[in-house]
Amino acid sequence: MTDPTLTLGQETVYLNQYEPSLLFPIPRSNSRSTFLSEDLPFGGVDIWNVWDLTWLGPGNLPVVATVEIRIPATSPNLVESKSLKLYLNSFAMSTYNAISEVEVLITQDLLACVGETVEVHIRTMANTESCQISQLSGRCLDSIAVTCSSREVDATILQADTSNVVEESLHSHLLRSLCPVTAQPDIGSIGVQYCGPKIDPASLLQYIVSFREHNDFHEACIERMFVDILGRCTPENLIVFARYQRRGGIDINPMRSNVNVDMKNLRLWRQ
Repeated sequence: MTDPTLTLGQETVYLNQYEPSLLFPIPRSNSRSTFLSEDLPFGGVDIWNVWDLTWLGPGNLPVVATVEIRIPATSPNLVESKSLKLYLNSFAMSTYNAISEVEVLITQDLLACVGETVEVHIRTMANTESCQISQLSGRCLDSIAVTCSSREVDATILQADTSNVVEESLHSHLLRSLCPVTAQPDIGSIGVQYCGPKIDPASLLQYIVSFREHNDFHEACIERMFVDILGRCTPENLIVFARYQRRGGIDINPMRSNVNVDMKNLRLWRQ
């Protein structure tokens, strides 16, 4: 992707006074057009964790906090990650009397950017420090001995046994894809929870590894995984989610599902 209007990958001036115009929307349809031709087969949410928000409180004393942002998968746009970082950095020398003021501003500005109402929860230092490291549920695939030869994403790798219907949770910490703008690696963990024909775990691991040189945004990678697993393995219920490592003080954690689920904002060992 070589869009000169994107701030990602460009030299940038860092503003320190509140400036909402820094936010840059990216239509989700740009990526979805490559693997979706019909209505969305999923719902879900993108959970963004921001670890370095700061502004000036009463008496110009700095306030430090973290932010959880939930963007619905149904929003027409996602927000470019670097533009979000620049936007949040612009709060640094702006003064607010209460956390609620900052939450309201971020909520309304992201609504204007992504085109749908988002949830914004600012956590104080004390609340953030109390967060525990979590583990993904179910079986970890990473010890399976497989040969990974595919250099491009190939859904035909996926196999399932239609004679054996199960309900299970699988996960891997071997997820890696590439930013479509900078080609920098995006590394994380992926979870698959489903009810349906038993997915061959070796084929799922090979499929996950095939994203290793795939260029797309975090959200689109998980959406493509959802579509491919749904199409090839035909589960009745399916949840696919990822917990990516942070870059620039932000980690992005997409979840896509065809069932209603209240996605917990877990914090994993390398987040």
